[in-house]
Amino acid sequence: MSMNIEPKPFFHLLSDETRLRCLMLMQVEGELCVCELTHALDVIQPKISRHLAMLRDAGLVSDRRQGQWIYYQIHPELADWACEILQTTADASTGRAPFVDDLVALQNMPNRPSAACCA
Repeated sequence: MSMNIEPKPFFHLLSDETRLRCLMLMQVEGELCVCELTHALDVIQPKISRHLAMLRDAGLVSDRRQGQWIYYQIHPELADWACEILQTTADASTGRAPFVDDLVALQNMPNRPSAACCA
């Protein structure tokens, strides 16, 4: 069963650079902790959290808590057409700034949550 999201709010959410960059990292990397997104985008945590809350409230991402950390991913029941747009956008963003810089920063992040601690 896929989630029903209307195109207008979907594209409005994608029109913000911070939200788009978060979504592109999740599209490529899968589930990410808030601290990973903060590090990769070099943006303060309250700003990232505010944008993630908007994406979650609209149904584009889902979250889960593990201890004190909150992890986000593209919602597994997001409509197929929306998933295709995210994948096409990620494909078109490969090798382009700021998306490539975000991915490099994330991959070079010390103490990523997968190592059981957060920066």
